[in-house]
Amino acid sequence: MTTTHPDRDTCLSAVEAHTIDPELAVAAAGVLKAVADPLRLRMLALIASAPDGEACVCDLSELAEVSGPTVSHHLKTLKDAGVVTSARRGTWVYYRVAEDLVPTVRALMETLVPAVATAPSDRAGAKDEGRGIPELDNVDRALAKVEKDLVARFPDLDASTVVRVVRESHTALSRRAAIKQHLVPLTRHFARQRLADLRKIASPDVPHAPQVLFVCVQNAGRSQLAAALVHRYAGERVTVRSAGSMPAASIHAAVRERLDAIGAAHAAFPKPLTDDAVRASDVVITMGCGDVCPIYPGTRYEDWQVGDPAVASPAGIAAIVDDIDQRVRALLRQLLPDLELPAAQP
Repeated sequence: MTTTHPDRDTCLSAVEAHTIDPELAVAAAGVLKAVADPLRLRMLALIASAPDGEACVCDLSELAEVSGPTVSHHLKTLKDAGVVTSARRGTWVYYRVAEDLVPTVRALMETLVPAVATAPSDRAGAKDEGRGIPELDNVDRALAKVEKDLVARFPDLDASTVVRVVRESHTALSRRAAIKQHLVPLTRHFARQRLADLRKIASPDVPHAPQVLFVCVQNAGRSQLAAALVHRYAGERVTVRSAGSMPAASIHAAVRERLDAIGAAHAAFPKPLTDDAVRASDVVITMGCGDVCPIYPGTRYEDWQVGDPAVASPAGIAAIVDDIDQRVRALLRQLLPDLELPAAQP
């Protein structure tokens, strides 16, 4: 009996239609190879979760007891694969996830890592110590490095004040943080904001960019969106802060998607309202949080009646974002009359 075989070219075409292009496979394999190391994966997680989207090499070196050249080797591997980029500022080099890979890295951290952490214990090749991303082994030592860095960054402030602010910031964030292992970089960012506020308060006659503070209850929705839009349109021409009277553990999922679209999700994390943030601000805008802000002479106060995206439908969230966008544009026209704003999205 004669068996009829399908045309080989037809088979190959069918196979090619259901797999990855060879060149794309090579490129993707290079990225996977670069992150397929426990220490590099932890470094990538720290960079991706940093509040301002970047991590200092001094923070990354704290992840393991390895030499400086070893740290440099791992970071070079990630950089050569196009996973991260770097920039030197002052005496330190800062790393951030390559812009086009931000969603990919976030998906990796939010899906693969948790899945492995909850996998059966008999998974082939699995080891308990390799699951998840553990906290820094020595938080005190890590915070001491943050303090040293910020003392150098704010020489005009007393060192004891810097230490106090760092420790207070860590304590305040740790009360509600959903991801404990990233508390040190979050603390660095929050403490740096607070110290900048203290410096501004201490030198009121020094010229400065307008400073705006957005306050809502959880600092997980409206205030984050408003701050992100101000930064998107005005950049460094406006100093913007956001805070919550009762900060949540994390940003609302629907809001994070919107922040992704704005390009600011990496810098968003709930922060408690501080007295210094109010005193340092030229404009304080509350958003559904009532009378939680202390009142200081010379500061402009507004209350924006804006819907809460945490309980809104997708269409409702879109309307809330549009409302905030229009309000932000009006505010910036007042603060920076010469600022050229992009056309509003239809």
